[in-house]
Amino acid sequence: MRFLLVLLCAMALPSAGARALELQGAARVIDGDTLEIAGEVVRLHGIDAPEDAQRCGTIACGAEASKALGRLVRGAVVTCRGETRDAYGRLIAVCEAGGTEINEGLVAAGLARAFLRYSDAYAAAEASARAAGRGFWRAGFPAPWEFRANAWRAAAEAAPFRDCPIKGNISANGRIYHTPHSRWYEHTRIDTRRGERWFCTEAEALEAGWRPARG
Repeated sequence: MRFLLVLLCAMALPSAGARALELQGAARVIDGDTLEIAGEVVRLHGIDAPEDAQRCGTIACGAEASKALGRLVRGAVVTCRGETRDAYGRLIAVCEAGGTEINEGLVAAGLARAFLRYSDAYAAAEASARAAGRGFWRAGFPAPWEFRANAWRAAAEAAPFRDCPIKGNISANGRIYHTPHSRWYEHTRIDTRRGERWFCTEAEALEAGWRPARG
């Protein structure tokens, strides 16, 4: 599918140095709240979906969240609009597919949490999903940010270099880094003799030329 990349505003924002953008085209799912369109990685604004390795009770909610997002965007022209970027250069955006807003739809279905640390835009949608026991709320739906913090803390204590738990792996797919909350973290072994590395931050890994694991 042919992609359209439209610059809506040429003025750089003083806080993030980003341009206001509209991205439109087919989307590839990276995880439950992240897409890629025309080579741009998009983080869905105001929501936080379970991490790939996360479970909600007996539900593999991380994997299920990615599948649910995949169903929403499959075969659709996805439009994302945003004007700020996060620390990793991802566009923070509100996206829609088939006339339905994806961000709100995921929260309303109980497949993502409202990320109140950054926005209260979807607080009402979360309250409704929680009250109705929709989606992962039927299993209690532990907060993804708490899952990440706990996974990071445990991995940081066990890493060969304390507080540097990110695994920089080299494979046929290139140089890929795995955070403690990613799906393949526990299965990844690091051999420094092959040039593989441990990183303390994602920014450090990105600067060194590694890319994040996908799915």
